[in-house]
Amino acid sequence: MSISPERSTPTWLTIFRLLRWDKPAGRLILMLPALWAVVLAARGAPPLALVGVIVLGTLATSAAGCVVNDLWDRDIDPKVQRTRSRPLAARTLSVKVGIVIALVAFGCAWGLSLYLNPLTFWLCVAAVPVIVLYPLAKRIFPIPQLVLAIAWGFAVLISWSAVSCNATAAPTPCLGTATWLLWGATVLWTLGFDIVYAMSDREDDRRLGIQSGALFFGAYVSHAVGIFFAGTVLCLLRLSVVMSLGLAFWIALTIATILWVWQYYRLCQKTIPHRLYAQLFQQNVAIGFVLLVGMLLGARG
Repeated sequence: MSISPERSTPTWLTIFRLLRWDKPAGRLILMLPALWAVVLAARGAPPLALVGVIVLGTLATSAAGCVVNDLWDRDIDPKVQRTRSRPLAARTLSVKVGIVIALVAFGCAWGLSLYLNPLTFWLCVAAVPVIVLYPLAKRIFPIPQLVLAIAWGFAVLISWSAVSCNATAAPTPCLGTATWLLWGATVLWTLGFDIVYAMSDREDDRRLGIQSGALFFGAYVSHAVGIFFAGTVLCLLRLSVVMSLGLAFWIALTIATILWVWQYYRLCQKTIPHRLYAQLFQQNVAIGFVLLVGMLLGARG
């Protein structure tokens, strides 16, 4: 397989699309839990250099994950309207080029991880198999969104440990109750928004035999999403008590809760416009930023 000679798009732009950098929402929604963790672990005053490493690391990791996903799905994506124009599906880039780009992205993430402490470094290493095997989960596991959610959870553990698990830290566990509450909130939130995203692909997934939480929960999928969002709120409520977060966080969480209730209400309607699923996914990016501001201000209070 080789790069199509008929392609008129510049190669750099095709690679840009392969990395999904033309669709920033998916990059931001992975970055948000990592930023939540570094802000909370540092009590609202994270080192700027560490924030930079985390931002670049999430960009590199999400880019690698997108390429790996497209390599796995290069023969499936052409059969789905939403994905048929992806570079590997459209054969505008070769498999060899895709593998090289994935290795470069993972290499960049590895280089950035060397800045971190040993525990954080090994958490980065542990996340790689989850990222690589997630596309396989869509073929054999009934709720592959759970595998993605666990990958998102690593963003919390990596960022939190980067702040707390260092040589000068107190001899108490550096990943404590607050860490795991944020991890639980992230996993449940990811399950919710990614199942919403998958609801738009139900017919294609059913036709192609692809596993999906949107299919697994069937007629109860909207209620499942509502439960996942409710679990997110409960974890964040408990987190706010454990960390004694200030008023700003409570305001942010109230806004997020109202929006999640509204999303659940919309998903329970008998007739749902197909565009709504993407809109709700985008809205979760905004919700994530609202929570980030609340955490940044509330942790200082």
